[in-house]
Amino acid sequence: MEQVLILIGNPDRTGEIAPAAELTRRALAAAGGVAEDVLRLGPDAAEFAFAGLSPEAAQTAARAALAGRPFDLAALARAGRRKRLLVADMDSTIIGCECIDELADFAGLRAEVAGITERAMRGELDFKAALEARVAMLRGLPETVLEQTYRERVRLNAGARELVQTMRRNGAMTALVSGGFTYFTSRVREACGFAFDQGNELLFDAGRLTGEVRRPILDSGAKLAMLERLREEGALDASETLAVGDGANDLPMVRAAGLGVAYRAKPLVAASARARIDHGDLTALLYLQGYRREEFVT
Repeated sequence: MEQVLILIGNPDRTGEIAPAAELTRRALAAAGGVAEDVLRLGPDAAEFAFAGLSPEAAQTAARAALAGRPFDLAALARAGRRKRLLVADMDSTIIGCECIDELADFAGLRAEVAGITERAMRGELDFKAALEARVAMLRGLPETVLEQTYRERVRLNAGARELVQTMRRNGAMTALVSGGFTYFTSRVREACGFAFDQGNELLFDAGRLTGEVRRPILDSGAKLAMLERLREEGALDASETLAVGDGANDLPMVRAAGLGVAYRAKPLVAASARARIDHGDLTALLYLQGYRREEFVT
């Protein structure tokens, strides 16, 4: 099966991609592979087909050639690159914050809550127990703070809307899944254009948080179940699916997807994903699928 190596740079440093891609192509040839000419996908991405090396060997040779320069890369099979299902985490993936940490900031508890969030996302704590503990700390917070948090703190990460809209335009199903809260997932779904969203529901009494979450709590198993359910409903092969996330509760769906992507992820996730994006924005997931910049829906 023909393999393709995709190289993705920082969108703000577009002039570096062409020489870096050519350097990488030559490195694969020096390692015993046969590499085609570089194909430019966009101002910040390029690819070339190669043979004679395993994907792992190609990636190793490419990383050595780039010597720590700010580029993301992945060696993937050329066939079947465009996926028909996208399942994405929300906090710190599609948006640039952890909503529960921002809520805690309004309660004067940001440091305490953020510390638990960080450990949970690294896989050091049980997700359900960590969520219950953090939500309990928010007891009594006015419901109006959720609107303030969304309005002032929640921003789509660069490339999020292009990713979702481009895949939808090309017939893919898209779902936003989160261990966070439906108040935010519903709004981010609408802003970004996802077809579905899923999250945990905060409970209120007289306009204030009760410090509890409606059961059952949705965790990593629920994210995986959403991926599997939508795949079955669409009669899709696992190879036709794409999942992206950053934290430990994303691991099961990232591992189960045909293309699992770690986006600015915790070490555990970055080490387990088929591809990792540390420098590019979310349009990198389109480049991984072989889309060219002129095909992006903006």
